[in-house]
Amino acid sequence: MKQIKIADATLCRENNHFSFKEKIEIARQLENLNVDIIEFPQIINAKADILLIKTISSFVKNSAISVAAGVGADSVENAISALGNAKMAQIRIELPVSAVGMEYTCHKKPDKILAHIENCVKTAKSAVDNVEFCAIDATRAETDFLKTAIDTAINAGATSISVCDSAANMLPDDFAAFAKSVVDMCAVPVGVKCDNKNGLAIAQAILAVKQGVTTVKTAVDGTTVPLDIFADMIKNCGNDYGFTSSIKTTELHRIVKQIRWASGNTQNNAVIKTSEDSGVHLDKNDDIDAVSAAAAKLGYDLSEEDKAKVFEEFQRVAAKKNVGYKELEAIIASVALQVPATYSLVNYVINTGNIIPASAQITIKKGDEQIQGICIGDGPIDAAFLAVEQIIGHHYELDDFQIQSVTEGKEAMGSALVKLRNNGKLYSGNGISTDIISASVRAYINAVNKIVYEEAN
Repeated sequence: MKQIKIADATLCRENNHFSFKEKIEIARQLENLNVDIIEFPQIINAKADILLIKTISSFVKNSAISVAAGVGADSVENAISALGNAKMAQIRIELPVSAVGMEYTCHKKPDKILAHIENCVKTAKSAVDNVEFCAIDATRAETDFLKTAIDTAINAGATSISVCDSAANMLPDDFAAFAKSVVDMCAVPVGVKCDNKNGLAIAQAILAVKQGVTTVKTAVDGTTVPLDIFADMIKNCGNDYGFTSSIKTTELHRIVKQIRWASGNTQNNAVIKTSEDSGVHLDKNDDIDAVSAAAAKLGYDLSEEDKAKVFEEFQRVAAKKNVGYKELEAIIASVALQVPATYSLVNYVINTGNIIPASAQITIKKGDEQIQGICIGDGPIDAAFLAVEQIIGHHYELDDFQIQSVTEGKEAMGSALVKLRNNGKLYSGNGISTDIISASVRAYINAVNKIVYEEAN
């Protein structure tokens, strides 16, 4: 199975206004997601940017940290300084290779660019093991010059090459053929960066992967390949085409939402819509067909019996207040497909803190048998869900996870909603407890019971 590396460039988005704290949180979440490479832009403010990367290097240990360089006179030295503490350091030498780019971005002629590429790569290689040469605007470069630039970078010590369709002027099949030509001329791994201005970046990237490309540059929102959609594509198509990635698909959409929240962008881009944008606005005058249509819009495939149950509960709630997507999902979780409990929670022990990894020890009853699972996770909820998966011996995609208070005060009851996806269908579970971890585990098991029951019947 071919392993596709994900190099995420969310923190390189043009005109981003992330605060220092937001950048740290985004980097933390990207590592939690198992992104292979976290990319940072070229250092502009030496004092602040170097401090940021050194701070992030102190806790990011499983993802490579990549800093851009090449255009500014001191850019390579700044990148070296910033990456001094990084466990897996990488410097990207980003330079244009098209005639227009060389003239207007670097103000250099082709021969001067080649000499600059060689000098930058050698300097970077003297300090770090991994140096990437990123050919900007590669699809508009002259073929012979592009090959010469790539050969120059590799001979100077570059350990990987990336080519960019900066102008977005190629259709997916043409870009795949272009990417293959680059793969054929390189003795090192090749990556791609595709501009999504025409909505074709995902198709370009996946076809390039089929032609031998090993790394794809993504971002949460921005103008390149959308991280969440591309990771979903790998998960859904990978087995059939022989490729996979290290992304935690169970955490994907939750973490992407957190990154959007951290960056102040709670709205998705035009390609994909969140539940918040789903347009569910119901009141007491809506009939069963309208309610069923709204449930279908949220992704639920309800039986006729469940439609009737949901509508009956909807009428009770709608008599007091209007119903949006959150209320409708809570109704579906509480009344639709109520089934005998194949699994039930017996007990659990959670260990967590700021100096130890979170762990969960959970005991679940199935029939007369009690089964125990022990797992470590990114947090107490993640560890608990992984322990449940270990017990049932099956992994389901976590489509959504929500927590909200249903009463007030320090003894408030918490309600957890878990949405699992199995074979393209959504199953929701609801749990209520004064302990939010208990509520979350019960909600997860509730959703699993619905899947197991439906598969058995």
